[in-house]
Order: sequence, then C-alpha cells, then structure tokens
Amino acid sequence: MNRFRIKFIGSRVVKTGVAVFLTSLICQLIGWPAVFAVITAIVTIEPTVSDSIKKGIVRLPASAIGSAYAVFFIFLFGNSPITYTAAAVFTIITCFKLKLRDGLLVATLTSVAMIEVIHSNFLISFFIRLGTTSIGLLVSTFVNMFVLPPNYSSKIMSNIHSLLRATGEELEVLTNEIFPNKHKQEKNELLIKQTFAKLKRELDQTDMLVRFQKEEARYHRFNDEQKKLFEDEQEKIAALRLIHYHIGNLINTPFTEITWSNQECHALTKSVYTIADTMKYPDHFSLEKHREQITSLMEQFWLLKRELATNETSNTSTFFTAEIIILYELLSIYNLVEELLVDFKTEEALRE
Repeated sequence: MNRFRIKFIGSRVVKTGVAVFLTSLICQLIGWPAVFAVITAIVTIEPTVSDSIKKGIVRLPASAIGSAYAVFFIFLFGNSPITYTAAAVFTIITCFKLKLRDGLLVATLTSVAMIEVIHSNFLISFFIRLGTTSIGLLVSTFVNMFVLPPNYSSKIMSNIHSLLRATGEELEVLTNEIFPNKHKQEKNELLIKQTFAKLKRELDQTDMLVRFQKEEARYHRFNDEQKKLFEDEQEKIAALRLIHYHIGNLINTPFTEITWSNQECHALTKSVYTIADTMKYPDHFSLEKHREQITSLMEQFWLLKRELATNETSNTSTFFTAEIIILYELLSIYNLVEELLVDFKTEEALRE
C-alpha cells in the first residue's frame, strides 16, 4: 500500500508540475496573468482522464459564474469585505442550485481572487479570467492524458491477492468465535463485525480502482492481453464479493440452534480451516483435496436435506435450519475459492 501511495503521489506531483509550467508559459506568451490559470491547473489534476474531462465540463461554467459575481460586486461595492463575502456566498449558492458541485472550489477561488486585481475594464477582465481558467482546465486534462497516464492494473491484482488472504483470515475469525462455542449465547460480535466491515472497505477501494481503470480504457485502448487481464481482474473481484456475501450470511446464522454434536462441529471446523488456509496461502491449494472436501460437505448437505424431508412430523419450523444454511454457504465459498485458485494456478503456469 505504501509503495502504491508513493508511486501515485509521485506521478501526481510530476503531472502538477508539468501542468503548472505549461499553463504559465501559455499565459505568458498570450500576455494574460497566469495566477488563475495555474490555480485551476493545480486543483483539476484528477486520478483519471475521464474525471478530468467530466469535471472540467462542470468547472468551466462554474468559473464563469464566480467571475461574473466578482465583477458584479466589485462594480457595486468596490474592493471591500462585503465584496469578498457576497462573491463567495453567491458563487457557492448558485453552483449548488445548478448542481455544479465539482466546480465549486475552482469557482469560489476564482471569484475571490479576482477582487484584488480588478480595478477597471470589468467586461474585459471577466473574459480574460474566463480564458485563463479555460487554459488551466485544458492543459491539466491533456497532461493527465499524455503524461504518465494512470495504470491501476498491477495495484488491482495486488489487492486481489491481499483480499483473498484477508478473506481467509475473516473466515478464521468467524470460526474461532462461533464453531467451538456453538451454545455460547454471546459471541464477540464486535470483532466479527469489525473484520467484516474492514474487508468491505478494502473491496470498495479495489472496486474504485477497477472503475478508474475502466474509465482509462476509453482514452488508452487496451491490447488483447491487457483486455483479457482486466476482464480476469473484474471476475476475481466479483468472486471475492460473493465470498464476502456468503460470509455475511454465516455471521447472521443462528448458531445457538445448531443440533450437531461437538464431534460434528469439530469436523466442520476443520473443513473451514482448510479452505481458509488455501485462501491465505494459495500454494497450499490442491484441487484433489479440495474436491474431496466439497464431496464430504455435499454428502452432509444432502443427508441432512433428506432427513428433514422425511421427518415431516418434526418440530422444525423451517426447512432452512442453521445446519442447512451453514453447509450451503460453505459449499458456495468452496466453489468460488476453487474458481479463483484454479485461475491463479493457470496464470502462474502461463507465466512460467
């Protein structure tokens, strides 16, 4: 994570420096003041080219609004505290009303900064400020597109491996808290929920990187190999999401209603530890042993299902007993983990 931050911050610093230099150079050649263009260029470097373009489309009219208010209130009140206040407040209100929130910061900065430098020729000053803001927006967008274009693929794949390991650890936490204590009335729900929430945040962050990479593909076309890699990354993230969903179902299972013996619980715990171990250490994965575990769980599932179907006079109020839910969720997790780890093995074999 630290390496990613260094790389990301480093590339952003370089892009900002290039954008500031080009923006100020263009303004100098035209003979316009560079300060507004430079401010715009600094605050409009975005994580993706797509974001730069989308937000740039919003920021330009927002800046025009801020400039217009600055000129209007300077005309009314001159260079005074009420001018700064009115220009800032009215710019913010108007941008909110017109849903130009992404341009709010640039518009407000432009509005208040203009007050200090406008003394006459209000209309000309308005168009010059609008022009310099446009230069900053355009330059920052082109710099974002062509200078060190973002590539999140390696970070996404790194996250997938760490998420798989974290998911295995999450499954172990759940097992340690519940299965050995099936009749325990109060489990450590705080620890379980904290682990679950932390993993969800990490999945959301990786989804954000996937979105960034998808948006970048619109401006930097993937070759066939890159396209296949990105599709595989999306499938793996989707599988991890589903595993997380099934673990959530396990967390909400009424474990106090389990009728299994301690020996049966111990056997099931062993199965969970086995799958958690392969998630934490993919090198331990053996397809043959994995399939044996699935077969064992399937036999338990169908045996329990037959018992429930034939025991119509039982006091069971629902077919979805705690045991049925646990076995179903574990089978689902086993199936998803198999898909993930087989893919990893295949990719490693191809690289070799």
